[in-house]
Amino acid sequence: MKKIFFYLALITFPFVYACNSSDKKAEAAKADSVVNQTCYASSFEKDSAAMIVKKMSSGKVTGSLLIKYGEKPQNNGKIDGTFHGDTLLVDYRFNTGGDTTRAFTNPLAFLKKDGKLIMGVAQIETTLGRSYFVKGKPINYEAGKFTFEEVPCK
Repeated sequence: MKKIFFYLALITFPFVYACNSSDKKAEAAKADSVVNQTCYASSFEKDSAAMIVKKMSSGKVTGSLLIKYGEKPQNNGKIDGTFHGDTLLVDYRFNTGGDTTRAFTNPLAFLKKDGKLIMGVAQIETTLGRSYFVKGKPINYEAGKFTFEEVPCK
């Protein structure tokens, strides 16, 4: 009889745990509210970009980024990351052109300076399908083509 209760408890535990876990995640998401939203725009030669940065109460940053290239299809997607001092590090999950079936994810870095966000350029490596900045290699903020300036949000 004890074995039956043991096996019954063993079978039901994952379901109870999963339900409690999803409830906690939902509560955490509700508690994480937008503290500040800033809109940015940038242009370089024939290319332009628009970005919305939302600072959350948890310290995380979310938002969106649209990059329109003069000669190529545009990239449109979401950013998720955090500020580390004056540096914003995000993962940019985006679609290219009208293709909504394939999404790409790249790391991006922005240096906040004089109220602007300067996009940096760095060497990226991919491991197990995930892209990262190469450790030990510096991010060059002078070589980036986009310097985002604050604009009114629409």
